[in-house]
Amino acid sequence: MKFGIDRLIAEPKLRAPLKGRRVALLAHPASVTRDLTHSLDALGACNDVKLTAAFGPQHGLRGDKQDNMVESPDHRDPVHDIPVFSLYGEVRKPTDASMDTFDVLLVDLQDLGCRIYTFITTLRNCLEMAAKHKKSVWVLDRPNPVGRPVEGLTLRAGWESFVGSGPMPMRHGLTLGELGLWFVRHFKFDVDYQIIEMEGWQPDAAPGFGWEIGERDWVNPSPNAPNLWMARAYPGTVMLEGTTLSEGRGTTRPLELFGAPDIDARRLVAEMQELMPHWLAGCTLRDVWFEPTFHKHVGKLCNGVQIHTEGPGYDHQAFKPWRIQTLAFKTIRRLYPDYPLWRDFPYEYESRLAIDIINGSPLLKEWVDDKAATPHDLDALTKPDEQAWLVERQPYLRY
Repeated sequence: MKFGIDRLIAEPKLRAPLKGRRVALLAHPASVTRDLTHSLDALGACNDVKLTAAFGPQHGLRGDKQDNMVESPDHRDPVHDIPVFSLYGEVRKPTDASMDTFDVLLVDLQDLGCRIYTFITTLRNCLEMAAKHKKSVWVLDRPNPVGRPVEGLTLRAGWESFVGSGPMPMRHGLTLGELGLWFVRHFKFDVDYQIIEMEGWQPDAAPGFGWEIGERDWVNPSPNAPNLWMARAYPGTVMLEGTTLSEGRGTTRPLELFGAPDIDARRLVAEMQELMPHWLAGCTLRDVWFEPTFHKHVGKLCNGVQIHTEGPGYDHQAFKPWRIQTLAFKTIRRLYPDYPLWRDFPYEYESRLAIDIINGSPLLKEWVDDKAATPHDLDALTKPDEQAWLVERQPYLRY
């Protein structure tokens, strides 16, 4: 299997259209070739590629920021002596001045297949500015590590944000290159866009179902994305950022587990199994104890639940991370009616409630807080969104 960056480096004919043009790269720490050379360095070693700038998304080009909402400054790359423009600092879109530094923008970002992941919004913003400035954008495609499954409510109109770039469900099931194609057509960007496609990606093949386990090294695309198992759980566990529950930041298994000092995890899991057992299929839930070393509940012993997807109990098609997490919220509300579940803070610089920003509407929170609402009611809301997206995304599939 070859990623887009590996093909571009290995096949001079793919690079031929870059001759004589100024090239910029949008990348992050996971932007590496098969032999783990950072893409900026790999491209810099190509005599026929004229690198004139680079861009870094959230957490930076080389990975300098640990937490959310910690900004990165512009700087100059010490190896290649080119400007590096931050797209998670003073600006979230490339400025007119930074757009003047290149003719073609190469985008090499490892996504996690989740609407909330800010790298896809950064791609959307770059496409918008490229259309304005008549620049070309090439996505060097990479796998969606969680494959093709689709899950979650579609973002509603008026709820767009930096963690909600368009009307798609939480698990979109597209690669970054395919998403870029959808952005171009959905937003009607008049831009020269192309995908350097992967070769040999098989998103339905076991055991990885999107990621080649044992064949390709995992490099964290963001600091708390340490492995494939986190990526699988993330479309559900990311919602914990909008709650008072710990998502495991400050532990060695962030975003694979959740908990707090004042919940009974065994009772919680038992109630979840009683309430909607088939939502819990495809994984193993284990009650755990953990003490975060930073972030929420730092230094406090928490009782919680770990979502295991790495063992023989994993079923790729049955696993529903978004529903698992929503069921946990619903069950906590049933067990502890007055639990202060929702965290009120300026999430991604938005003034609206974080859980609503994350879900792209208040619908999920309203369902959790409605004592009369059942899991079947949430399915009735969500399944039409999921089916509509499966139809809408079909023309954009390239693998």
